[in-house]
Amino acid sequence: MTTAETLPGVEIWRGGVNTWDCDEMGHMNVRHYIVRAMEGLAGLAAELGLPHAFTPYANATLLVKEHHVRFLREAHAGATLHMLGGVIEISDTEAKLLQLLVHSATGELAATFQTTVVHATPREGEVFPWPRITRERAAALMVEVPEKARARSIDLSPFTPTASLERAQALGLQRIGLGALSPTECDVFGRMRAEQFIGRVSDGIGSFIGPFRDVIVDHADHKPTRFGGAVLEYRLAYLRWPQAGDRVELRSGLIGADPRTMRMAHWMIDPATGLAWGTSEAVAITFDLDARKAVPISPAAQAALKASSLAGLGL
Repeated sequence: MTTAETLPGVEIWRGGVNTWDCDEMGHMNVRHYIVRAMEGLAGLAAELGLPHAFTPYANATLLVKEHHVRFLREAHAGATLHMLGGVIEISDTEAKLLQLLVHSATGELAATFQTTVVHATPREGEVFPWPRITRERAAALMVEVPEKARARSIDLSPFTPTASLERAQALGLQRIGLGALSPTECDVFGRMRAEQFIGRVSDGIGSFIGPFRDVIVDHADHKPTRFGGAVLEYRLAYLRWPQAGDRVELRSGLIGADPRTMRMAHWMIDPATGLAWGTSEAVAITFDLDARKAVPISPAAQAALKASSLAGLGL
């Protein structure tokens, strides 16, 4: 069993899971993993010599470019958690950071984050070099990425975004969300809080993924009485940051399926301009809510899902 003592990094956050953090699947919703990752990022920024990076009077902040997340073990109401952090790599203006969310009672990993950030002015978002103290502290915080935090089913290579409203319409991506950001959904600098992307996908995913889950269960050898879904891995790329009052539209499409998982893309788009606010790729399972395990995807179900998959869909 992985224990907290064997994991790299310094403690940057500690807390637990509230009942209201959990969803209809009975475990902490994905948005709250990102909430904790962002709180942990403030803690890691302080370790890097930037203790005021997320305060209203900051002279510099960290803007998240990407999150790679692996969800490893469910977190239920009442669970105690803590987070460890370190630096994977750093350049003149950018860094890739490691964040490990740990079950405090057992030392097992709940989730892992590879978080790519840039050093930027807080309001304009202009990128500029790290201060000397950050480079020095980063050298002392360097870590290796544990095997369980490495990308497993998602490619983390650099990419050119393809998401737009025009392309979403051409591909037939399903609209799963539409709305506008309130001031309470934005940070102290007026930008959308990061958990809003994954959270709004979670809010609207049922109408999109429900029919695919039905296909999987209908073809399963053992049909679960109660079932839902769970995400195993996510890559989220934040391309532009909407502000309070800006409208957001969520579009989703199925990329494909294998004997255990479905792969899908979710795009957050500005319906006013057609440009993408962000883009993501996710790997998910159909979840037996009683057995607390994945429902296998039979060859017949895979064939049926293939008919609904969109060739060339991705980030």
